[in-house]
Amino acid sequence: MSIEIVRYDSSMKDVWDRFIGSSKNGVFLFNRGYMDYHADRFTDHSLIFSDDNEPVAVLPMNKDGSAFVSHGGLTFGGIVSNHRMRTAKMLEIIGLLKTYLRQQGGEALIYKAIPHIYAVLPSEEDLYALVYHGAVLTRRDVSSTILQKEKVPFSKGRRWLMARARKNGLKVDKTNDYETFMSIEERNLLTRHGVKPVHSAREITLLAETFPDNIKLFGSFREETMLGGVIVYESQNVAHTQYIAVTDEGREIGASDIIIDYLVSEYYHDKPYFDFGISTEDQGRFLNKGLIEFKEGFGARATVYDFYTLPLH
Repeated sequence: MSIEIVRYDSSMKDVWDRFIGSSKNGVFLFNRGYMDYHADRFTDHSLIFSDDNEPVAVLPMNKDGSAFVSHGGLTFGGIVSNHRMRTAKMLEIIGLLKTYLRQQGGEALIYKAIPHIYAVLPSEEDLYALVYHGAVLTRRDVSSTILQKEKVPFSKGRRWLMARARKNGLKVDKTNDYETFMSIEERNLLTRHGVKPVHSAREITLLAETFPDNIKLFGSFREETMLGGVIVYESQNVAHTQYIAVTDEGREIGASDIIIDYLVSEYYHDKPYFDFGISTEDQGRFLNKGLIEFKEGFGARATVYDFYTLPLH
């Protein structure tokens, strides 16, 4: 067999990042500068697959007890491949991966597939190869996505709130005031769910400074006061709303609605997809109907985020 598996280490950072940049389904989340900001929380075990000494795929991954996860710190993180990848080669890679992880003491691989909307070329060789080698679908979350070239009209309720926001003098601006925005987000999550955001204000500011072309904050302001905001994670195909937060006053007068209207209709009008992220909880078994109705009011429709489990014994 010609495929070689090498465990990633920091000396391979440039090779890894170059491959992500030239891949057919990689996004900036897989760059080591993003993945490694929370390296202290995970035991990284990312892999590089080479064919004739040339990388043909990489796998962001960590070890969690007796399981390997692709990747515990990311929403998704399956195999990233380039245009050289074909189905037979992926069958070989998954077979070798299964043997390798078994030798590393693993009992299962939890595989968080990359949703198809993020790929610039068809890239689902891995999904076929996983099932071929015995993987089963064990979790499915549902996201809400706008296909920009075939937009569904905004609902009457969303249009009414957009008009109300404008009537109240709200304006949308791109801003770097992540501290104010995250204070709104933290207050909302603590009040409603008793939890904190995944990122602190300091972390998201650092990430935005590291990836200024990919992480952006848009605020809804009345004069100088931020009443709401949306943090967007931008990749080649997708503008993804990582965080949406509004104050109580902002919620009543459409502070988030006017931002999303601006993003969908103007700022990202030429981006193939605008994705709101998942509306499911409890491993996908609970659908937050109020949340998904909010997203679907902007014309978004379902995209699934799938998890597979590959037994290693």
